[in-house]
Amino acid sequence: IFALVLAPRIRAAELYTIPDKVAEAYGKPAGVTAAVFSYCLTTPAPYVLMLGTLLQLIFGWPLWPSLLVGVALSTVYVYSGGFRSDVRVNIVQFILMFSCFALIIPYCLSAFGGLDFIRAHVPENHLVWHGGNSPQYVIAWFFIALWTLVDPGFHQRCYAATSPKVATRGVLVSILCWAVFDFMTCTVGLYARAGLPDIEPVMAYPLLAEKLLPAGVKGLFYVGMLATVMSTLVSFMFLSGTTFARDFVWRIEGGDPDHRINQRTALGLVLTTVISLVLAVGVASVVKLWYVIGTVFIPSLLLPLLSAYWPALRVRRGVIVPVMLGGFLGSLLWLLWGVMHQTDMGPQYPLGVEPMYPGLLISCLGFALGRIGRLADALPAASPPVGGAE
Repeated sequence: IFALVLAPRIRAAELYTIPDKVAEAYGKPAGVTAAVFSYCLTTPAPYVLMLGTLLQLIFGWPLWPSLLVGVALSTVYVYSGGFRSDVRVNIVQFILMFSCFALIIPYCLSAFGGLDFIRAHVPENHLVWHGGNSPQYVIAWFFIALWTLVDPGFHQRCYAATSPKVATRGVLVSILCWAVFDFMTCTVGLYARAGLPDIEPVMAYPLLAEKLLPAGVKGLFYVGMLATVMSTLVSFMFLSGTTFARDFVWRIEGGDPDHRINQRTALGLVLTTVISLVLAVGVASVVKLWYVIGTVFIPSLLLPLLSAYWPALRVRRGVIVPVMLGGFLGSLLWLLWGVMHQTDMGPQYPLGVEPMYPGLLISCLGFALGRIGRLADALPAASPPVGGAE
């Protein structure tokens, strides 16, 4: 959907960021609100946690120093090199991350065997499409996957493409690469579950490498894992810094968007680092971080952003900020209720409904009312009776 429908429109808009487009369609208050939510969506907290855990395993450090070192290394070269360094380093990291997982699969086949071994040694739910989860939970993750449509990284890279065709082709090629890479990582993950059943899931890849790979090859695998995490972490650090500097501070202060851009970006990177560290330590689960961030912020941005690219879907300007805040608060309050009433079975949400749905419902209702109001505004005014007083 993004590649074929959105990417050409994004590139044709010739802007820079998501808040640029929202502000163009709905005005400055909506742009500032979108900037806040975009900044929250770009938090690199899940990848900070991944990198810290990996460094902890490799060097035997406590988690806090591992997190700090990982964030410091990522932040420094993003600040010094910006988008260009992010792109260049990503090319190297792309090669390393694919190579390391392509390398370990033959060792898994040699040590354990093929699919029959996996079938015999993993829980049955690991090999069914729903994973043992309820339809409502699976559908909630589908909506979280709509993150793609509001992901600032996708939009900025499409804005940076030389043409709409290049933007579309780039996303399509990326889809193919993701499919291949996810196939490899899931395969290795299944082998880790089958061959090392009593380990912490977060340690699956490193401990499998310790068991199967010889010296040298194991080092390359660790480098590939670091590249996998850092490529995304660095991109999100860059997005967070620029979102704070250009989309938030500049929209409030006004003036030249390039004025004091380096100082603003540095402040944004510091703020991002602090928030990411707090979230990484407080939540301590990559999957939970993805779930919480997507659940809370996607309902606030999805319809406002899509309507910005399709004028026929737009609502009154005065409606859009309440709609965005309503979608955000609806999901957030629902989520907090579930966490506050948590049992051994996990969060207990009202009516058993996942928190993504109330936020989306509020956003949809707000848009429906806003569309009715805009259509009413477009109707011609009634003509006065002929004959004046009569």
